[in-house]
Amino acid sequence: MPPSDAIDPDLERLVDRADLDELVRRIDDLCATRDWESLYRLRTLTRSAITSGRQVWPATTLAEYRLALLAPANWASQVLREDASRFSIGPLTEVIAQNHTWLDLSTQLEPGPQRDFVAYERAIRGEVISDDPSLGPRAILDIPFSMQPWEPAYLAPTYSDVGVDHLCPTDSWSHTWTTLTVDHSVQVDVFDDEHTDDALRRLVEPWTAHSAGQARSVIAEGDEVAALGALGLTNETTADIAPLTSEQAVQWLTWCGASSGVHGRRRGMASGRFSAWWLLAALGGLIEDWDHLHHTGELSLVLGETVQSLVWSRWRRPHHQSYELSLLARDNREGVTVALSAYDDAIVTSTS
Repeated sequence: MPPSDAIDPDLERLVDRADLDELVRRIDDLCATRDWESLYRLRTLTRSAITSGRQVWPATTLAEYRLALLAPANWASQVLREDASRFSIGPLTEVIAQNHTWLDLSTQLEPGPQRDFVAYERAIRGEVISDDPSLGPRAILDIPFSMQPWEPAYLAPTYSDVGVDHLCPTDSWSHTWTTLTVDHSVQVDVFDDEHTDDALRRLVEPWTAHSAGQARSVIAEGDEVAALGALGLTNETTADIAPLTSEQAVQWLTWCGASSGVHGRRRGMASGRFSAWWLLAALGGLIEDWDHLHHTGELSLVLGETVQSLVWSRWRRPHHQSYELSLLARDNREGVTVALSAYDDAIVTSTS
């Protein structure tokens, strides 16, 4: 539904003065009265003003975010552009998926990457869309839209007027920790695997590229003790670990891939899910076979078998960090264990 050509002189004056405080109040009022046409017009006017040097982009960002989150599908879909969420707290493809169904959105969205991302986000939230012929045979992310039998129920974020809430799955887990003795003097064979290291860094890129985080992977011959020793985190002689299910491991990896880190920008669950699949493929030595497996339709089956064959566990840091990944994956067939370590710099003293 295109907006009318009516011009609000008062709104034009606010934009000309770059009066952000009043523009935000106007956005709040338009949302309260559900005047989506006027909100869309405000968004268009401020967006045009940016090109002339007026610093009203925060109003544009807020208007686009509120339209995607709150407006009916016909108005919400208008703001899905490649660059629309550049400064938003999360991708608008994820925002719009919270309160709109694929049935409502599919007829409103033009074919392209943004439409695919919305479909992924709706599938993650439980909507069945795998048989939608409009999505085409090859999706933008090269993974199925539908959730696979080996995947967990993902924890989707909740967007609101004031931000986004996306609790890490580890916050609700209850563990029985086992203390292992790590002898750093024992020589451990360590193997280089650029695929795993690259996949881990891609998974947590906002933590490291846009914040002060670090990421490292180690593949060591032997068990969890050997891998932690090879990781060489500290000079301590003990480490606490707890078993995880494969579903928990995938859930945690996906959350990390979707998150922003302390100073980065949130990428969304669709991107997080793909990044987790890519890292899992690296752990299974499947990166070079990815295209072939995808083309033959075997990717999910082979990847699921790989994920379920690994013995997963979590290891505990001395301090809890708001963005962290401390994961071990033992491959009994190859006789090796992979240690994944990533964290951002917001440190909170552990109370556990």
